[in-house]
This record gives sequence, C-alpha cells and structure tokens, in this order.
Amino acid sequence: MSDKSATLNLGEKSITLPVRSGTIGPDVVDIGKLYGQTGAFTYDPGFTSTASCESKITYIDGDAGVLLHRGYPIDQLAEQGTFLETCYLLLYGELPTLAQFSDFQSRVYRHTMVHEQMLKFFTGYRRDAHPMAVMVGTVGALAAFYHDSLDIADPHQRMVASIRMISKMPTIAAMAYKYSIGQPFVYPDNSLNYTSNFLKMCFSIPCEEYKVNPVLSKALDHIFILHADHEQNASTSTVRLAGSSGANPFACIAAGIACLWGPAHGGANEAALQMLQEIGTVDRIPEYIARAKDKNDPFRLMGFGHRVYKNYDPRAKIMQKTCHEVLGTLGIKDDPLLDVAVELERIALHDDYFIEKKLYPNIDFYSGITLKAMGFPTSMFTVLFALARTVGWIAQWKEMIEDPHQKIGRPRQLYTGAPMRDYVPLDKRG
Repeated sequence: MSDKSATLNLGEKSITLPVRSGTIGPDVVDIGKLYGQTGAFTYDPGFTSTASCESKITYIDGDAGVLLHRGYPIDQLAEQGTFLETCYLLLYGELPTLAQFSDFQSRVYRHTMVHEQMLKFFTGYRRDAHPMAVMVGTVGALAAFYHDSLDIADPHQRMVASIRMISKMPTIAAMAYKYSIGQPFVYPDNSLNYTSNFLKMCFSIPCEEYKVNPVLSKALDHIFILHADHEQNASTSTVRLAGSSGANPFACIAAGIACLWGPAHGGANEAALQMLQEIGTVDRIPEYIARAKDKNDPFRLMGFGHRVYKNYDPRAKIMQKTCHEVLGTLGIKDDPLLDVAVELERIALHDDYFIEKKLYPNIDFYSGITLKAMGFPTSMFTVLFALARTVGWIAQWKEMIEDPHQKIGRPRQLYTGAPMRDYVPLDKRG
C-alpha cells in the first residue's frame, strides 16, 4: 500500500480511497469499500480500467512494448530458454536449476499419456467437428478420470493437476487433429523433447519413419513460449472467474479454452490467414490496402496492431525472425498466400499510414503464416494457442486459489430495464 490516496466527491458525500502501487506499472485506486460507503458502483465495460486481482506472474507495458514473465523479458526467454523452462518459471516463480529442471521434466513426461478410455471420446464427435469443440469437451472430461487431483484445497493435488494439464494437452490436441483427418492416434514418445514429441504425434504415421525437423521443433517451442501467458486477458480472466467458485481445475481450463475460441481472442491468427486467402494474390493487395484506409469500408486488415500494444508487439519481433527461418528451411515456393503475407509485411513496415497508426504486424500475423508453412490447418491454430496458454491459465489459477483475499467473482451492473411493475393476468392484457 502506498501513502497516496484519492478523494471522490459524490453528491454531498466525500470519501477517501486508498491507492495501491505495484512493483512497476500504474497505480490502482482501491474501490473495495466504495459501495458500502456511497451506495454506488463503478461503470467500466470490458473492465479495461479495472484491476481484477493482484498478480506476480506477468507484466505488460503496451505503450513501451514490454512483456515480462516473473520479471524476465519475453525475448530472453524465447531466444535463450525452452518452453518447459518457461512453464517452470510461471508455476514456481523462478527459473529452475539443472536439478530442478530435470525433476520437473521427468514429472511432465510421466503424465503425457491419457486414460485409454478417453480414446472412445473422440469417436463420438463428427469428423468435421472443429478441433476447439473437441478440446473443450475432452479437457473438461479429464475431471471424470483423474479424481485424485480435484481437491483444490490440497497444495499437492493442485500441483499434480497442473502438471497433468501441461503434460496431456499436447496429446489431446494431437488426437483431435489426427481424428479430424482420419489417421490413427500416435502415442507420446518421451525420448523426445516437449515440442518434438507433439510434432511427431501430429505428423507421423505408423507405416513410415518420422524424423523431427529441429528448426520446426524450435520454431514451435518459440510459438509456445510467446503464447504462454499474457496477463489478465479474456480467457485468463475466465479461468480465474470459474476458479473463484471452487470449480475443479480441469473445468476451469475447459472454460478458458471456450473463451479463447472467440475470433477476437485466440482465433485472431486463424482470421489473419483467412484474410490472406481472401486477398488471394499479390496483385490484389493495393485494392485491400485502399479498403483498409477507407473509414467507410468495413474491411479490416487482420494481424496488424494490437489492443494492448501501442508499440511493436515484442512477441512479434521474435515471431518474425522465427517465421522467416521456417520459410527458409522448408524452401516453400509458389505459395500465393505466403507471397501475399510477405508483401503485406513489407508494406506495413514502410507505409506511412501503417507507421503513423502503429499498425505493425502482430504475433497472430506471423504465427498464422508459420503454422501454415509447418503443415497445420487453420482449424488447429487456436488449439495450439490453447496448448501453449494452458500453463499461464494454470499458474494464474494456482495464484488465485492461494490468494487469501480471493473472493468469488461477482461483477455489478448498471440496470436500465423496466422499473418494478405489477403482473397483469393474461386475459386482461390489451
């Protein structure tokens, strides 16, 4: 708590509200007693000016283009570390020692398989079901299989559930993909690292030997790190809100996946690629650039700019480099969509309109191109986002459960409906 305070005058009442200061970032006016002292609520659609919790996990400065996990810049974590290291950091608060990482990795690998009966779940879905629909149902069903990690009051069970989610999400995601294309499921191979194992589960078939491309594995590891957590976004807030009721962790993560499915959130990279498909060829780009600049045209360029970052998205800088490494390694030629993407990127980085409005290519733009080049269909993009974000959701959920000030979420409203009125019998209504 800082020594600062804020004074609010409301009619004849005047109250003093405490101001809290974080380690870094803007101060927060504590309005916890506002209703009790004034009988009034605040009005903040989308909670864009409201701190819903206290957290030590992730910090974002959108104006400066800064993203920190437990104090570590995202570019250092992505360029020097691995996804599992980032998982450990988010869960435990510190980077692991060699011994700690070895133990953590072995615990993650121990839980990569899913219960064999869960295989029957997938045959109940239509082949053309969106993989995110499959993920919501299947992840929620984990609570029906792992009863020994549902007691949220037990720290050991909370950690077991956390490890299980991180371990099993790649397996479930790969199974959803394999089912959608009519291929047999591939069991985990714990001799491989986390991302290489996932690639093998997605792209290998029983009748041929499969060798993981190390460049693609590293690229996917980057994608996972860059999507691991992003503070109190819509899906993370959903997980926290669901968890505040005491719901089991598997149900909370399923709720997060459902929220992430929205095109304004996790579906943004899928939308970016669909936009590239709509443009079609490089020669049509000027037409769409002109439409994007026209205020009266509903068309919007997807994958440019960011609601939080008013500067270059720090994740996009890393993803840009990763994207070009993947394209160079695969030697993809004559792909009109990728040609459109490269030209759009060039224009966005040099056109005065984009520069003035800070409409830089964001992480969704580059990750969509990269995932397509790696062989993933667009329907899997949000699934991979969910896979990566699981550790952030779990870390945020754990932090909320362990917060002594945590209460069940209960937003207020500004009611504008009919005032109280009396019921009129049906035969007397004119």
